[in-house]
Amino acid sequence: MRLRPALTPVIVALPSTVPFVGPEAQERERGRPFRARIGANESSFGPSPRVIARMSDIAQDMWMYCDPDNFDLKVAAAAHHGVAIENIVVGEGIDGLLSLVARMYVAPGDAVVTSLGAYPTFNFHVAGVGGRLVTVPYANDHESLEGLLAAVAREKAPLVYLSNPDNPMGSWWEADEIIRFIEALPETTMLVLDEAYGELGPASALPPIDISKPNVIRMRTFSKAYGLAGIRCGYAVAEAEVIRDFEKIRNHYGVSRMAQVAGVEALADQAYLETVVARVAAGRRRIAAIAEQNALKPLASATNFVTIDCGHDGAFALKVLQGLLSRDVFIRKPMAPGLDRCIRVSVGLDHELDIFAEELPGALAAARGN
Repeated sequence: MRLRPALTPVIVALPSTVPFVGPEAQERERGRPFRARIGANESSFGPSPRVIARMSDIAQDMWMYCDPDNFDLKVAAAAHHGVAIENIVVGEGIDGLLSLVARMYVAPGDAVVTSLGAYPTFNFHVAGVGGRLVTVPYANDHESLEGLLAAVAREKAPLVYLSNPDNPMGSWWEADEIIRFIEALPETTMLVLDEAYGELGPASALPPIDISKPNVIRMRTFSKAYGLAGIRCGYAVAEAEVIRDFEKIRNHYGVSRMAQVAGVEALADQAYLETVVARVAAGRRRIAAIAEQNALKPLASATNFVTIDCGHDGAFALKVLQGLLSRDVFIRKPMAPGLDRCIRVSVGLDHELDIFAEELPGALAAARGN
C-alpha cells in the first residue's frame, strides 16, 4: 500500500457526507429534469431587472479580481442598516460566514448549541473544526428559546445558533422574544442570529440592529428575497471588534466582482423587493390552499416556503416526497424526529405550483397504498 499524507484527526473522524444532495445531482441520477423546482428555497422570481441590467453591463469586466475589501457593498449594507462599514463583513453567502464563525469561536471538543433539525450546514462547519454539537428539540414547531438557553448554560457553550425566521419549519419569534433571549445569554456565548429570511417575514420579528452587543452576529443573504442564490453573497452585522476578527481569517477574494455589484444594486432597489415579498406571500397562500384541499395542514410561515404536516409519521412523509420526486416535482422535507412528519415546498412560479397541485393527490395516494 502506498503511503499518503496524513489527514488531521478531526477530518479522519468525519463521515464522507455533505449537507445536501442538490437537484442537479438528482436530475443526473434520474436522467431527466424536474418540471417544478420548488425545493431549494430560491426565489423563482429572480433578481430585480435593475440588477440584471447592471450585471449584463459589466459582464465583460468579470475577468478581473474583485475588490478584496468589498468596499462598495459594505458601504451599501451599512447605509441600509444604519451602521458603520466597520460593522459589516461580506462573505460567500451565510454558509461562508458560518464557516468563519466556527473557526473563530469553536475549539476541538467545545460544545455548540443548535436546534435538532435546524440548518444542517451550520452543523457541517462545526463538525469540521471538531466541535461537539448539542441539539435541542423544537417545541410546537418553533426553535425552543428556553431549551437553547438551558443547553448553553449547562454546556458552557461558546456558540449558539438560532434562525429567525426558521428553516425548515417557517416559524418565527417576535422581536421582543429574541431580545429577551439575547439578554439572557452569558456574555461569553456568541449568538449567530441567522436572518436569511428576514426580509420575507413580519417586520415585528426583527429586533433593531444593536452593534454594541459583542456577543451577537446578525447574518443576512442575497440568496432568498433578493433572488441571487447562485451569486453566493451575504454579510454579517456585528460589533466592530467582532468584524475585525472576521478580517483575520476571511477569504479576501472569495466574493466575486459580479456578486459585489449585484448586491449593491439589489439593496438599492427596495421597490422591487417589496413586489417580491408580496408575490411570496401570495405563493404561500396558494401552497397552503393546495395542502388544505388535500386534507393536509400547512404551517404558518414567514419565509419563502411552506412546511406541510402530512398527518402521519416520517416514513409516510418520506413516501409523499418520493412520490412527488417521481412525478418530477422537486421538494424537500425536514428529517429530524418530530419534524419529519412534514414536507417543505418553496414558493415557485404559477406554472410550478400548478404542477404541484396536479401531482400532490397522486403522490398522497401512492404513499397511502391506494
